Amino acid sequence: MSEERSDLTERPREEEAEKAVLVSVLWGDVPEAEAEESLSELRSLAETAGAVVVDSLVQSRRKPDAATLLGKGKLQELQRRVSESGADLVIFDQELTSSQQRNLENALDIKVVDRTALILDIFAQHAHSKEGKAQVEMAQLRYQLTRLTGKGAQLSRLGGGIGTRGPGETKLEVDRRRINMRLRTLNRELRELTRVRRVKRKRRLRLEVPTFSLVGYTNAGKSSLLNLLTDAGVLVEDGLFSTLDPTTRRLMLPGNRRAVITDTVGFINHLPHQLVEAFKSTLEEVREADVLLHVIDASAPNIERRTRAVEEVLEELGALDIPTIYVLNKIDLLDGEAREYLRKRYPEGVLTSTVTGEGIPELKERMAACIPASRTMRLKLPLEEGRLLSLLYRRGKVLELGSRDGFYHLLAEVPPELAERLRAFKEEKDA
Repeated sequence: MSEERSDLTERPREEEAEKAVLVSVLWGDVPEAEAEESLSELRSLAETAGAVVVDSLVQSRRKPDAATLLGKGKLQELQRRVSESGADLVIFDQELTSSQQRNLENALDIKVVDRTALILDIFAQHAHSKEGKAQVEMAQLRYQLTRLTGKGAQLSRLGGGIGTRGPGETKLEVDRRRINMRLRTLNRELRELTRVRRVKRKRRLRLEVPTFSLVGYTNAGKSSLLNLLTDAGVLVEDGLFSTLDPTTRRLMLPGNRRAVITDTVGFINHLPHQLVEAFKSTLEEVREADVLLHVIDASAPNIERRTRAVEEVLEELGALDIPTIYVLNKIDLLDGEAREYLRKRYPEGVLTSTVTGEGIPELKERMAACIPASRTMRLKLPLEEGRLLSLLYRRGKVLELGSRDGFYHLLAEVPPELAERLRAFKEEKDA
């Protein structure tokens, strides 16, 4: 990560965890339940980033204050709470302008960050692959690039007075140039990594292997579901954004139907646009999928709001029209009444639990139904084509087999990805 990384990215040791006050400023007619959920989510984000939440403050306004987002009275109350709690960090649930952030830091005399910077920091913690780290750094730099203006005297023209006059270059221009240079380097690295990913995806397309993609709100249980379906062994954590790097695994479904399935980064309300842009190459896996499995935490409050948040990102990716199976997960946490509501609300959905395994067989059947059925073909293979016969045993189902006149004569259920390849070996009487 470059030296321009976000302030939060340097992870404190546990005993030095930052003490944070959370602030949410609401305007317009925001339902109380939605406001509480948003603040609760901000608390989870802050704790995931390593902070200890010591207080929170909410204000409702007709419109945000241009200078500090908060009203004057609430700002004074926030100053008092920061002082009393010993907080060294204030986190706003809304995105701040650079001038608002500067004004708040001057007024509070401690570090102030917004929701976007917080999410970027969490992504920085959880990025492990070269591609993931590059994508997160790109998002951070783009975020900083929009905030380089208006930082006061430190960005004034270098030097001054006799002997220092001249066009020079402002610190603002130096910072902008350095960030743009780093962005160009990252773009080159990501283009090469994207090229490798596309080669692998083209190979799957050439074999006509059906592809599923797991999407959903963060911490909905996508990685647990992937492990249950494929024995993938993916690390599962009870935390936000624990999966950043996509994982693709082979999958066997009922009827001997083969497919691949990919786990992707979780989404969230107000997912920073910089992240969507930076992760677009990774999220191409979603756009190219044949079927999406939209995993929903059925135990979460206001799942409709979370579902909308995911669909907004899918729309931005151009993936909203892909056939989708709704997977209502964590039903082991629900009573009978709640389950009945979900069945009525999502009649086409599948209720599952990755803890008990409930609903998984039904989900596999639904997934298999999305894959074109195998064709029954009567084939005549030369004996030297033993590799094709082995392939049929692995990917299809051999119903009858005999050999005569230098050929294998067989009747087999052939999956769609092999049917075209074997067309040249069809007997005249194709069943």
